[in-house]
Amino acid sequence: MNFLQDNLLYCIPALGLIGIIVMMFKSAWVNKQDAGDKNMQELAGYIADGAMAFLKAEWRVLSIFAVFTAALLAYSGTITEIKGVPMHSSWIISISFIIGAVFSATAGYIGMKSATKANVRTTQAARTSLKQALKVSFTGGTVMGLGVAGLAILGLGGLFIVFLQLFHVTHVDSTEMRTAIEVLTGFSLGAESIALFARVGGGIYTKAADVGADLVGKVEAGIPEDDVRNPATIADNVGDNVGDVAGMGADLFGSYVATILATMVLGQEITVVDKFGGMSPILLPMVICGLGIIFSIIGTWFVTIKDEKSNVQNALNLGNWSSILITAVASFFIVKWMLPETLNLRGYEFSSINVFYAILVGLVVGTIMSVVTEYFTAMGKGPVNSIIQQSSTGHATNIIAGLSVGMKSTVIPILVLAGGIMASYHFAGLYGVAIAAAGMMATTAMQLAIDAFGPIADNAGGIAEMSQLPPEVRERTDNLDAVGNTTAATGKGFAIASAALTSLALFAAFVGIAGITAIDIYKAPVLAGLFVGGMIPFIFSALCIQAVGKAAMDMVQEVRRQFREIPGIMEYKAKPEYEKCVAISTKASIREMMMPGAIALITPIIIGFTFGPEVLGGLLAGVTVTGVLMGIFQSNAGGAWDNAKKSFEQGVMINGEMFYKKSEPHKASVTGDTVGDPFKDTSGPSMNILIKLMSIVSLVIAPYIAVKAVASDRKLEVRKEIRIEQKMDSLGNAIVDTLINTTDTLTN
Repeated sequence: MNFLQDNLLYCIPALGLIGIIVMMFKSAWVNKQDAGDKNMQELAGYIADGAMAFLKAEWRVLSIFAVFTAALLAYSGTITEIKGVPMHSSWIISISFIIGAVFSATAGYIGMKSATKANVRTTQAARTSLKQALKVSFTGGTVMGLGVAGLAILGLGGLFIVFLQLFHVTHVDSTEMRTAIEVLTGFSLGAESIALFARVGGGIYTKAADVGADLVGKVEAGIPEDDVRNPATIADNVGDNVGDVAGMGADLFGSYVATILATMVLGQEITVVDKFGGMSPILLPMVICGLGIIFSIIGTWFVTIKDEKSNVQNALNLGNWSSILITAVASFFIVKWMLPETLNLRGYEFSSINVFYAILVGLVVGTIMSVVTEYFTAMGKGPVNSIIQQSSTGHATNIIAGLSVGMKSTVIPILVLAGGIMASYHFAGLYGVAIAAAGMMATTAMQLAIDAFGPIADNAGGIAEMSQLPPEVRERTDNLDAVGNTTAATGKGFAIASAALTSLALFAAFVGIAGITAIDIYKAPVLAGLFVGGMIPFIFSALCIQAVGKAAMDMVQEVRRQFREIPGIMEYKAKPEYEKCVAISTKASIREMMMPGAIALITPIIIGFTFGPEVLGGLLAGVTVTGVLMGIFQSNAGGAWDNAKKSFEQGVMINGEMFYKKSEPHKASVTGDTVGDPFKDTSGPSMNILIKLMSIVSLVIAPYIAVKAVASDRKLEVRKEIRIEQKMDSLGNAIVDTLINTTDTLTN
């Protein structure tokens, strides 16, 4: 135990390394599986090549952004004081930023590479059994989950050790420690910046292709979405990888890092006497999340089914809940071992057991968010069934039903989040809110494995359709895909919930560093900032949805052109020009992702330096509230529309009559799904990155806009003047004495 106690700091990156090693073994196992016949491998090759082409194009653009931003950060790190107030940064924050950006891009690449290997192997496995198909697809998702979590812990833990040595940190409450953590925020800024562009760019890519494939292929030509004759089908399947896999990987990598960092910033303010040189509040979130990787690996062992009739969703839930339960139990012993009996943050005193209770709150909030999201988006549940029923009366009523479901789905999550914030604060103050978010994010590896399983299954179904495999193969992949839609929506709900708690923790850290004690919305500038912040998620969503619409128009026109100008496509005598559709999505996504990203990065800087930290705080409050609401609404509405459409593939009963694909209600559901696509895969999931990125940018600039109480050298002096008036009577005797004091205040 003494060895562990003395070397705990070095054990943290080691936990991340364990996750990466297990990931490599899982990846090798997937690669060894049968990839099917030559035709299947050719189709999978198109998808993999398209995904890599997009990532390379995106990285070229983002590398320019990264170099420019790093140069600005390096310059800011050379500023030693502002108005006599010392700064605690360093030019090394630019290196930290670049490492965070590279790690974030790598996390997305690992997921994408794994998914493009696992998709065709899942298709081949589905030719034998549902059990084997689940094993291959989920293992492919596990590669992504472990890669993301492992890189995050390895990067954060390793850099923290380097910065402690580099800045010669001797004790926690020191200028050197503040510098080390300030420089570490660059890692989170790099991760979140890349995540935003990856999520938005990938979302525009996938939905432009998806809308084109749906509208022309399904509705106009009357062929399946994944039919090999559909020119947009390769771009559509590529999009599943660059949006739902690479984008989500970078997204949760950023969330993971931001959550831990926010807790570390607040932990640095807590002065304690412990067995770790006073660093236990700083190390605790890294330890819990590092061990969460191990607990997620254990949880993956429970994801298995017996036969064709087994419930895939239940198997995934069992693995998820197992990892959460193990994390909850282990957290008790970790907290009691690491933390002293009492702690104090900004005058709020709490005990170590209360920190454990706050972690439990985070785990419970995450679990409830997943359950509620599953209810609102899963096939067979009331909300999706209501959309199905209203599809019978046309496209408009389908849209109305989906919007209603999405709006209603915000109620319980927001109440749960509000309760979680209040409960975690009650137990351990602002540190409790931050550690609750860390507890929620501890099982990120498992959450991502479940999330990435969805697009892998979707791709597997697409390859089965394009390869014209037997119907039972497509039935198995459709089973996995339907569950994958729900897990994808659940993952987005989880990401939004974690973002809300993380943003609040980052907000608290920002307030402390900016030197403000309160944000008074009674002040007109602050109230104005609140309104502007509330508007930003709307314009951000509008730009994302508009980008999808514009790119989809180009895609629709290209697909129509190919059907019109290339004879023999419908008779399988000619091969569509898949690469042209891939190029349309790639160019559109790279072009259109810039403006939403610029809004998130530049707005806090302009507001902060123009109006000061209190108005910026109002802006962040507005962004967080409306961003969380918009994220939940859009993700759940889109997920419900998608599963309503998929229900018709199995057959649904409306008013005593069965309806299937190509029926009029099914066509209405396709329209709803088309509207929901940019909701659930572009703008909705981008909301959580938006609110976190703006908080992190604010945290980085906080020292430069801070309100500091600077001691004045002006002295106050008091002069007392005494005047006595005497009145004399006729005999010369004094009859009245009047004392008058006059006080003047003089300032030198």
